[in-house]
Amino acid sequence: MAVLWAGALILVATSVKVVADNIGVNWGTMTSHPLHPRIVVQLLKDNGFEKVKLFDSDPWMVGYLAGTGIEVMLGIPNDQLEFLSQDYGNAKDWVKENCTSHLRKGGVNIKYVAVGNEPFLTSYKGRFLKTTFPALKNIQKALNEAGLGNKIKAVVPQNADVYESKSDKPSDGVFRRDVKAVMAQIVRFLKENGAPFVVNIYPFISLTMNSKFPSDFAFFDGGHPIQDDNVQYNNVFEANFDTLIYALKDLGTPNLTILVGEVGWPTDGHKKANKNSAKKFYDGLFKVLASKKGTPLRPGEMDVYLFGLFDEDTKSIEPGNFERHWGIFDFDGKPKFTMDISGKGGDKHLVAAKGVKYLPKQWCVLESYASNQDLIGQQTGWACARSDCTALQDGASCSNLDPDRTVSYAFNSYYQMNNQDEDACDFEGLATVVSKDPSTMSCRFNTQIKVDGATRLSFAQGAVPAISSSLTLFFLL
Repeated sequence: MAVLWAGALILVATSVKVVADNIGVNWGTMTSHPLHPRIVVQLLKDNGFEKVKLFDSDPWMVGYLAGTGIEVMLGIPNDQLEFLSQDYGNAKDWVKENCTSHLRKGGVNIKYVAVGNEPFLTSYKGRFLKTTFPALKNIQKALNEAGLGNKIKAVVPQNADVYESKSDKPSDGVFRRDVKAVMAQIVRFLKENGAPFVVNIYPFISLTMNSKFPSDFAFFDGGHPIQDDNVQYNNVFEANFDTLIYALKDLGTPNLTILVGEVGWPTDGHKKANKNSAKKFYDGLFKVLASKKGTPLRPGEMDVYLFGLFDEDTKSIEPGNFERHWGIFDFDGKPKFTMDISGKGGDKHLVAAKGVKYLPKQWCVLESYASNQDLIGQQTGWACARSDCTALQDGASCSNLDPDRTVSYAFNSYYQMNNQDEDACDFEGLATVVSKDPSTMSCRFNTQIKVDGATRLSFAQGAVPAISSSLTLFFLL
């Protein structure tokens, strides 16, 4: 009886909500083997996430959020901005198909529509400057006319590169010259409609883009503070946030509500991207959020969406190989490390995805006595260009493999991405399938998950995974 009571107490303890109401999570789907939405939604519920941000509006995927009460931010990809900006009728149809259709009794709790995603990134070279604001206006107008304007707000998630400070002090924050005019229109429109400004802040990017950036300033340890008049900033997250407030003040909207649409730390693909650093970052972030102290310019509770939920093995790696490793869960829904989301002490593993099915435990590796040894470099590069070899990047989790195992990692990556098809483990006779796991202590050789036909069709990606030029050169050499 004592054992039964102890077990009951454990069950009660594990069901206590640990995710605060102000913390949501991004659910990206740029992966070759997506988990079924039913499994993902259950994972969100098991871990107490009550807010989720999406990057599209796939009705099949969104439908699984019905009846959960989870607050949803739908997404409109950048490639749809021109279509929605050209004709108001297009926006009306979009709202009818992607919002109104989900709002029946017991339906989806849609709170925001993200019109584009970081459309003013400098790397886009102004491609979406003329279409973003018209699309935003059309979507909000359509929401208003559908009687949804008070419930659902249209927003535009922006990367933090839309504002800058020449002195690196928040008080000198202004929007970039090339986007200032359109940003002035957008922020006034958001204010008029009671919508928040959504910004994505990445301390990891700040750290890796500048070799002189102090490492501890990217975390929350209080090292290398910035003094801005009478205000001291102990971490780049808060300094970046307040730089935005000064930029908004410059445009006459200093009190505009701000949501942090993306914040996180990758765990692979770069020498500074690992699980220990990610845990350190999140532990610091959660303590700041739990304290509800806010920032010097905006005291109080902050609303953030963690980035992201899972690793995504088909994301573009143009920004860096780390782009495929932002998940707090692995591709199969297993938590990467313990987290204290409450910020009040009490490290624990998040609840893993349930009901995940895997392909057989077998791997494609370099044949020990393979002939055609002169083809190894070419075949390895070919495999990586069509799969995911970002963990082999210098300083990443698999960068210290011996040459044969490095080749095997590349072969297996392609083999698993192609569902262990027999023809995907040939490589001009250089490869063979084995049942012994070739993983090492630091480098995991995956076996992929099973994906049913409906899931694969819904999440089909048009782009072929890319490989960085430096990694290609490595394999060719």
